Amino acid sequence: METQPAFQALSGLAREIGALPPSLGPVRVIGIDGHAGSGKTTFAGALSEALGGAPVLRLDDVASHAELFDWVGRLRAQVLEPLAAGRPAHWAPYDWVERRFGPERVLEPGPVLLVEGVGAGRRALRPHLARLLWMETPRAKSWGRGRSRDGRELSDFWDGWERAELAHFADDPSRPFADTLVRQSSTGYEWTSGAAATAGSATSVTEGDGPPKA
Repeated sequence: METQPAFQALSGLAREIGALPPSLGPVRVIGIDGHAGSGKTTFAGALSEALGGAPVLRLDDVASHAELFDWVGRLRAQVLEPLAAGRPAHWAPYDWVERRFGPERVLEPGPVLLVEGVGAGRRALRPHLARLLWMETPRAKSWGRGRSRDGRELSDFWDGWERAELAHFADDPSRPFADTLVRQSSTGYEWTSGAAATAGSATSVTEGDGPPKA
């Protein structure tokens, strides 16, 4: 039995997203939120492929050491307002090694934009989202992955990050407002969509991206 590539297996979710009405000018903005280390970046890459190469805006490129979560004004001015008007957005990604913002990049107002990162579903962004996806990976597991990935040299950063993330979600939670919960399984991804997704209601529909069972 062959396993489907993730981008092919996510075609059902991609079709759902493509059928949504635009949420920001001509753009369908899809938020992908979850704890640090929950797999948002990898999932966003696979979903982007399933959407035919939809651009991905990483909130790690919008935040900075001095502004782990206080980046809404910059995102609004550089990205949201231009796209809402149907114009290209001009933004400068942050370099976490050099501790400065890098060269400007251009983001065209295409059909779909994936915004991934902690805080993608915060209250300031939700009015602009066509759909909010939450990576359903437990916080302790997510943070363990992140620390393992980044190594001991970033342990002090992670100590500060964990405190900041706890404070952020305590004040501005995203999961209760998610339209879709995404879980990573041994064969790929599973997702639960519907108005009652976060409540775990029996009326929600669960789909998977793995191969058909024999």
